[in-house]
Amino acid sequence: MLHKTLKGVAAVAVALGMAGAAQAGSHSDMVDGPAVTWNHSIWGKPRAYTAGLEYIVAELDRRTGGKFQYKLSYGGLSKPRENLDGIQLGAFEAANFCNFYSPEKTPSSMIFSLPFLPIGDWNVRIKASDAYYQHPHIKKEMAVWNSMIYMAGLLPQYEFLGRGTPPKSLDDWKGMRVRAGGGVAKAMEQLGATLMTVPATEVYTLLERGTVDAVSFPFTYAHAAYKVNEVADWFTGNFQPGTADCPTVFNIDAWNALPKQYQDLLMELRWTAYDKMREAFEAADAKNLPIFRAGMTEIRFTPEELATFRKEVGEPLWKEAFVDAYGGKIPAQELLDFLLAEAAKASGS
Repeated sequence: MLHKTLKGVAAVAVALGMAGAAQAGSHSDMVDGPAVTWNHSIWGKPRAYTAGLEYIVAELDRRTGGKFQYKLSYGGLSKPRENLDGIQLGAFEAANFCNFYSPEKTPSSMIFSLPFLPIGDWNVRIKASDAYYQHPHIKKEMAVWNSMIYMAGLLPQYEFLGRGTPPKSLDDWKGMRVRAGGGVAKAMEQLGATLMTVPATEVYTLLERGTVDAVSFPFTYAHAAYKVNEVADWFTGNFQPGTADCPTVFNIDAWNALPKQYQDLLMELRWTAYDKMREAFEAADAKNLPIFRAGMTEIRFTPEELATFRKEVGEPLWKEAFVDAYGGKIPAQELLDFLLAEAAKASGS
């Protein structure tokens, strides 16, 4: 009886020890430090684009026991186009800005508006973009604004939804009235399309009336948000003519004032934050694509056709819109070569 009792006590002790170890393990990733509050200026509301930032907010709170409070201020602490100015002034510690808001301030970031860059794959995009922002010239350019780029603010590749005869070759875009912006607009113009300046809120009505033939938005979530699929006959599934980037930036003084353990934690969280952002966009695609395919014809291009698009449309515009346009201000060719090399490395080619 005594032997059985001792065995029972030992078993309970082992179980308690394992539970204690498990509990201790759950605290092994905790980071101690002083109380800190950061404010982050961003527009809109929680969405796929902000999924990574929402993850960072939650993890900073959990892993510092609430000592590092990182607050996302939706609606913004300044106008979106003025976020970089606010960072320079130290009005807030973190913010997002889009490269096309102020190309004269950050010309190097305009590379992400170029059409047909080989960064359509999410993983390639993440790795290549992140490496690009670590380039010494980018750091120098951002330092002028007392800022540092923390992570890329990824947007999906743009695709087109349209009505009427779908474009199945480069020639089919000639004469089409398309709603597009940035590098995508330049590419479509090169293909002979007629550009239409249409506010996002009006695309549904104008496409329905036939005033516009095709509309480009980040695929698929933005098209679904504006219900474009309800009035479209077809969509491009892998055209990938371009995108944009709206990175997260930190005020350098605020960053330098952080204790090293908080800096290390932020840098550690970055990669999972990228995953969360990608997963959120992929979840939107998983929801929207079956609806799109059920109601519209999907147009897909072969790898050979896409390579032709890049050669005939993309590469000339890379030179014209980036190398030639900014070459007197930045090492544009070097930066383009660097990004292309990082993209090739990320894709394993």
